[in-house]
Amino acid sequence: MATAPAYTPDALIAADIDAYLAQHQTKSLLRFITCGSVDDGKSTLIGRLLYDSKMIFEDQLAALESDSKRVGTQGQDIDFALLVDGLAAEREQGITIDVAYRFFATEKRKFIVADTPGHEQYTRNMVTGASTADLAVILIDARKGVLTQTRRHSYLAHLIGIRHIVLAVNKMDLVGYDQATFDRIVADYAAFADSIGIAGFTAIPLSGFRGDNIAAPSANMPWYDGPALISHLESVELDGEAAAARTFRLPVQWVNRPDLDFRGFAGRIASGTIRPGDAVRVLPSGKTSSVARIVTMDGDLEQAVAGQSVTLTLADEIDCSRGDVIVAADAPPQVADQFRATIVWMDGEPLLPGRAYWLKTGAATVSATVQSPRHAIDVNTLAELSVKTLSLNDIGVADVFTDRGIAFEPYADNRDLGGFILIDKITNATVAAGMIEFCLRRSQNVHWQSIDITREAHAAQKSQSPRVLWFTGLSGSGKSTIANLVEKKLHALGKHSFLLDGDNVRHGLNRDLGFTDADRVENVRRVGEVARLMADAGLIVLTAFISPFRAERDLARSMLPAGEFVEVFVDTPLAVAEARDVKGLYAKARSGALANFTGIDSPYEPPIAPEIHVDTTRETPEAAAERIVEHVLGIWAPVL
Repeated sequence: MATAPAYTPDALIAADIDAYLAQHQTKSLLRFITCGSVDDGKSTLIGRLLYDSKMIFEDQLAALESDSKRVGTQGQDIDFALLVDGLAAEREQGITIDVAYRFFATEKRKFIVADTPGHEQYTRNMVTGASTADLAVILIDARKGVLTQTRRHSYLAHLIGIRHIVLAVNKMDLVGYDQATFDRIVADYAAFADSIGIAGFTAIPLSGFRGDNIAAPSANMPWYDGPALISHLESVELDGEAAAARTFRLPVQWVNRPDLDFRGFAGRIASGTIRPGDAVRVLPSGKTSSVARIVTMDGDLEQAVAGQSVTLTLADEIDCSRGDVIVAADAPPQVADQFRATIVWMDGEPLLPGRAYWLKTGAATVSATVQSPRHAIDVNTLAELSVKTLSLNDIGVADVFTDRGIAFEPYADNRDLGGFILIDKITNATVAAGMIEFCLRRSQNVHWQSIDITREAHAAQKSQSPRVLWFTGLSGSGKSTIANLVEKKLHALGKHSFLLDGDNVRHGLNRDLGFTDADRVENVRRVGEVARLMADAGLIVLTAFISPFRAERDLARSMLPAGEFVEVFVDTPLAVAEARDVKGLYAKARSGALANFTGIDSPYEPPIAPEIHVDTTRETPEAAAERIVEHVLGIWAPVL
């Protein structure tokens, strides 16, 4: 049998639950993850940890014994994995899919353990679990040795900044507790760990199922003289202890203003120590003040350290909002808007370089674009691969540009200020996790030059209000025809305008771009930048592009002041546009001679709420052009 004959949970739980909880309040907390390849025994190990630390109640034990006989994988023995694998799909397949968090405690320390999936397709779940961990337990099946997922998870754990690695060589009972097998696996792993920069790790031979070297040294492996797993977890140094010794940083999560007499800035201290009277600086603005009070629910503090959640009040009334960072005044981090970063792509849809995503770091959310990756990393060989994009589970290095400066530190120095996630603006899905390496030099050297002739002066000289008329629709919808008519009418009225046509721009500015999704994104981004500059010059700019993706049209809109971007949806059914087929493009696309053609094998996302909607089945180009000109002149006519 895999269990002891009698199981007795901590008696204090039943006798005095308040005393039991108070006992745990003063203990330090270690967060760790278990990871590795499929069927290495991660869930079983955690189940055994819960069992040996007496963190299972009697009703849970009874249910576990029943479930083990019904759906377990260990015959009549207890299947400890069932304590963790809670999803029906996990129990049916005998694998972990989602991240499962479990709490347990010993006499010396509290623990939160994340059981992360072993399958490659769930690597993103592993990254989620590792993001807050202090330690990683890398499991290896003693029968199989170091596998691809072992390398992948070890690389990710090191990349995410986990300093403490435990190499748990599991299922030693299935290899007869053979020392030579253990030594060979440790040697193989040590060579790989050294190649990726892991300075050291603790190797423990164990059996999660039988309980060998889990809570106490195993008599079955007298040749091993190191610590049991729980003993090692109880003694490892916590990252929070090291964070307290670093410079003070507090990302502001909430501005607490219950009444006119109190204004505090709440957040969790990422690093350092703070006391009333200490000089602080608010970034990115750079304004300085000093701490007046450190406020908590239990009263004011004379000192607060990394890991504590507090509210600071400042001696001066300075601007400070959610997403800002309060730092030590004499040692502030950098503020920049361009970074080199390592990115773990976590979405089924690949990265589109140049597309705008939300970048969230701490409590700050900014708009960001990711450039084409400099390279991707092969976790097996550590080779740097030349790629144009990143797909699910890819790890790559790329430059990231944000729409405004953010306070940051390299991820290796501060996980709170150096880590970020990317969020798709349309679906709100988290698509990537990133680690900032350094800011790009040009972000510090390139500044906005002050000019005397403003955009308002340019517009006044031309006696008109700048506009960007963004014509979008399928190929053959009539965008260029209508845009050309609009410009002719504006010119006749004495207006200053310029037409940027999709085909014409590709002869020069965008001649290096093709028609992949990534190239279309970059095509629209460049045109948006040019249109903005022309609008700054006071012009009425007309652009006629398919621009198939809403995200890029929204990016172009965001470049301009409110009201200056006018989206004109030239709405023509695919069948009608294809029937026109003046250039013969649809016929080529249907025959397979023309790839990535919008409407055939590449999607078109129609506008949801365009300023002007032109239905070409009901309105002539001449009439549509007249209505658009009226809109520019201030007569509201969005729909025929």
